[in-house]
Amino acid sequence: MALVVYNTLTNKKEKFVSIEEDKVKLYLCGPTVYDLLHIGNFRGPITFNLMRNWMEFIGYDVNFVYNYTDIDDKIINKAIDEGVESSVISERYIQEFEKDFNRLGLRAHTHNPRVSEYMDSIINIVKELIAKGKAYEVDGEVFFEIKTFDDYGKLSKNKLEDLQAGQRVEIDEKKRHPADFVLWKPSKPGEPRWNSPWGEGRPGWHIECSAMIKSLLGDTIDIHGGGIDLIFPHHECEIAQGEGCSDKTYCNYWIHNNFINMGDEKMSKSLGNIISGRAFMDEYHPEILKYVFLSAHYRSVLSVSNEKILQAVSALNRIYSAILLAKETVEQVADKSNADAGFVKKLEQFDNKIKKSLNDDFNTADFISYVFEAVRTFNALGFANKAKRNVVHKGNSEAFLAWIEKYGKMSALFYENPKTILSELDDMLIRLRDIDKEKVETLVQKRNQARTDKNWDEADSIRQELEALGIELYDGSARGWRVRVSES
Repeated sequence: MALVVYNTLTNKKEKFVSIEEDKVKLYLCGPTVYDLLHIGNFRGPITFNLMRNWMEFIGYDVNFVYNYTDIDDKIINKAIDEGVESSVISERYIQEFEKDFNRLGLRAHTHNPRVSEYMDSIINIVKELIAKGKAYEVDGEVFFEIKTFDDYGKLSKNKLEDLQAGQRVEIDEKKRHPADFVLWKPSKPGEPRWNSPWGEGRPGWHIECSAMIKSLLGDTIDIHGGGIDLIFPHHECEIAQGEGCSDKTYCNYWIHNNFINMGDEKMSKSLGNIISGRAFMDEYHPEILKYVFLSAHYRSVLSVSNEKILQAVSALNRIYSAILLAKETVEQVADKSNADAGFVKKLEQFDNKIKKSLNDDFNTADFISYVFEAVRTFNALGFANKAKRNVVHKGNSEAFLAWIEKYGKMSALFYENPKTILSELDDMLIRLRDIDKEKVETLVQKRNQARTDKNWDEADSIRQELEALGIELYDGSARGWRVRVSES
C-alpha cells in the first residue's frame, strides 16, 4: 500500500503525494534552547527520525530541517539572571541538546538552522507582508493583521471571533484586532537587537520558522511537524504569514505528535513531575526512551510509568537475548551457512506486515509488535543448546541478524552491544525490583552444581526458590537467567 498520513489540516488520513516526485521537504519545529529538554521534547526528534528514515526506506529523498530557536524571552531572561549575553545561553544549550541527541543515536538532520542566522530573511518577509497590506507598523512594532487572511483558523479549527488576545506575547492595545500577532518588536534594554526599517528590534516567535522554511525549503513544503501544543497559535500563524506572503499553499501535510504524561498526570512544573531527557537516560538507558516512545502511536497520549519502563526493559531483554544467541551461533558454527527456507519466508512475511503498518500513518506500535513476533519465531527454532547448533542454525541466525539490523537502523534501535546492554538491563531490573543479585548468582551456581551432580531434587528446589524471587532460568542459553517482568 502507498504511504498514508494523518493530516491535522483535514483531520483525516490521506495518501501522501509529494510536491516533487520521490522527494520530501520536511520541517520539524525544534527546541527553544534555554535549558535541558524534558523527555516530552524528545518525542518529536525520535518519532520524526523514524518517519524520515522510513520514507527514505521506501524510496524518497528527504530534506529534513530541524531548527534551533535561539532568540526567545526565556533565553533572554536566563541571560539576564546570569549576567551574560543571550547567545551564551543559547550556544550552551544547543551543545547540551546535541550531546543528548547523539546519545540517542539518532541520524543527523539535513539542516539545523538557528533563528539568529536568518534575520535578513525575516526582515524581508515582514517588509513584503507590509507591502501587501497584510501587516502594519505602530511605533516600531509590526503586527500581522488577521482580518486580511480569510483562512485563519483552518488548521486549529478556531473561529476568528472567538479568539482572545495574548498567546505568547503581552496584550498590546496597538493592535487593530486582539488576535493580531507580532512579526517584529523593539528590543528592550539588555535584549539582543538587529537593525530594521522599523528600528532596532527582534522578531516575533511565529515569523522565525516561516523565514527558515522559505529560505531552506521554498514557499510550499510537504510536511510540517511538531507537538500538538504548537497547532495554535504557532502553526496557525505560520500559515497566515507564509501564505499571506507567497499566495501559495504553505504546507500540504501537517503531522503532530501528542503529549507525554508521567504516570496518569500531564507533565508540569506545578506538579513537579518534569524529568529531563538526560536524567531519564542516566536513570535508565537511551534505548529504553526510544523503545517506550516507538511502542505507542505518535498521535496517542503516552503515559510513561514504572510499569511501562519495566515492560520496555523486559522486551529489550528478550530482543537482545535473541541477537546475542544469533551472534554466538554464527561465531560457533564454522561451516558454510544454510538458512531454512521456511524461516526466511517468515521474515519476508514480517517485512510485508511492517511495510503495511508503517505506511499506515507510521504505526510504530504495530512495527514494534512485529519485531517481537520475529524474535519469538527465531527463538522457537530451538537451538539455544550449543551442542546441537548446525549450519542451518547459522544460516537462520545470519538471516535474523540482517533482518533486525535493517529495522534497527531505520528505528535507531537494536544496535547496542548485546552483552553490554543485557548486563545493564539486568542490573536495572534488579535495582527496580530490589532483588539481591549476589543471592541470585549464588543460587544459580548451586543449582548448576546440583544439575552437574544429577541431584535433580535439589536443582528443582533451588529453581522454585529462584522463581519466587522473580527469576526466570534459561538452561543452556547464552545468558542462563533473567529477572521476570510481566508484559501486560
